[in-house]
Amino acid sequence: MPGTTLPPFPDDVPAHPLLIIDFELIKAGDPAEIGRLWEAATTIGFWYLKNHGADKEVNSMFDMGAETIGLPLEEKLKFEQGDSGQSCGYKKAGSNAVDASGTLDAAEFITISKDDALAFPRVVNMTYPPPTAAAIPTAVAPFVRKGLDVNYTVLRIFNERLGLPEGTLDKLHDPEEHSGSEARVVRTPPIPGKDAADKATLGSHTDFGSLSFLHNRLGGLQVLPPGHTEWSYVRPIPGHAVCNIGDALSVFSAGILRSNIHRVVPPPGIQADYERFSVVFFTRPGNSKVLRALVEDSPIIAEAAKNQPEKNFETGATAAEWFARRVKYQRINNRKGPETWAASRGTEHQPAVA
Repeated sequence: MPGTTLPPFPDDVPAHPLLIIDFELIKAGDPAEIGRLWEAATTIGFWYLKNHGADKEVNSMFDMGAETIGLPLEEKLKFEQGDSGQSCGYKKAGSNAVDASGTLDAAEFITISKDDALAFPRVVNMTYPPPTAAAIPTAVAPFVRKGLDVNYTVLRIFNERLGLPEGTLDKLHDPEEHSGSEARVVRTPPIPGKDAADKATLGSHTDFGSLSFLHNRLGGLQVLPPGHTEWSYVRPIPGHAVCNIGDALSVFSAGILRSNIHRVVPPPGIQADYERFSVVFFTRPGNSKVLRALVEDSPIIAEAAKNQPEKNFETGATAAEWFARRVKYQRINNRKGPETWAASRGTEHQPAVA
């Protein structure tokens, strides 16, 4: 639980060595640091981010999430996200599948739409449990603004490196347009037992949107690096966010920016005895934006698409449609069979991985 003294990540558990990127340096335009960010974004699509300046807001989100998720289940279910493809609201554990066979997830969420957070007290999508609503002005909205500041800084760097006209990615993520951008607190309970490390609490997936700004205090996040056949842990580092590319940026860039597959399992070693909280902000394109490679806007992207004729970068879907489909068909109440799980998939390079 937030505020509890947690044991360190075990030294005897191997973890994938992500690059550490200094936000202050990339914000200042440091060429070497921008080059390292580009390397991370185009190889594995994950990196650590230090000096992001969001520690206070992240701590407030952990506190809000713990208070909200600590409410009685019947109270939380009054704000349930439902089965229609809406993401914001409360999601109880066991509402989603984690694989094609329909295994139930172990995670519960409270998710707040960016649009609701920034419009508060006006309601755009829904209302939230009382502890969440009370914290929107003091915790949620400040965290959303920090997440947007970080992710727009990264988007502008990518815009230049992709050879796009100035402001292209900004326009695709216009903060004035309603979108699937959202803040989330996730809790998973302790899952004891020697086989727990292989039980996904959040199934293997690529992220739905453009950029994720994640904060973990315990291990459990795993990535499947390109060319690897075994999952690797991502070691949590205090004060460092874990950032990654999502489907939308991968499609816009014709795969130059990598939306890499990842999952969540119980924390390793003694950490498995503790409940696991995480806080994340997802930046996603405006609802009306079509997910397609920006080949007309960039020769670099056009060349990448030309060199991958086997890939389809014309999804035919708006960001809102892509997002709702993926959310809807993970819901166990919508399950008809393995084809439901397949309908929830994104740009995974190895969709058969369990």
